[in-house]
Amino acid sequence: MDARATIYQKIESATTALKAKADYPTYDPAMLLSAKRLAGDDAWEIFSRNFSAVNGRPMDSIDVLIAFLQSTGQLVGYCDPALFEAVGAKLAAAGLTVDTSFERDQIDRYQFGITRATGAIAESGTLILDDHHTSSRLAALAPWVHIGLLRRDEIHRTIPEAIAALGESPNIIWATGPSKTADVEGILIEGVHGPGEQIALLF
Repeated sequence: MDARATIYQKIESATTALKAKADYPTYDPAMLLSAKRLAGDDAWEIFSRNFSAVNGRPMDSIDVLIAFLQSTGQLVGYCDPALFEAVGAKLAAAGLTVDTSFERDQIDRYQFGITRATGAIAESGTLILDDHHTSSRLAALAPWVHIGLLRRDEIHRTIPEAIAALGESPNIIWATGPSKTADVEGILIEGVHGPGEQIALLF
């Protein structure tokens, strides 16, 4: 066994206990909810309002998406192969360049990435991504524009509901609008550690 294998074996042994999920703590979900953010009955409308509030872009039409990408000059990107027929082919027909494989050596070429969202949280305006549904995590994080495809029945009304629905994926990302960071003076900058445009496309 070489040195690399020995190191990985030690890491594996040390983290075995972490692979078993701990029980969730007991709490009253009603105490944690934001009634103001949950106003309304339609989950998509609530999500759209809260997603927009954190500078996300909710869209319910591929035509709107195409118009946005064309108007902003984001013309080359990646699409999950499983979504190409439903979305990618329509973008290609409109003149955009759409690849179905994400090549790391061409990472700077991709201006947008289209992946499957696992779900969304209406209360916080959050897209949920995980490794079981997102074909390429890098395609969801590296391009300036990320488009997460979402079904209406995948929108969780509250944060506690979303937590209860977490699956077994080892990597789960909650994207509440574009990537953001702020300095000590409180100056907010978007698009630093990930996409500068976060789009939720209902399909």
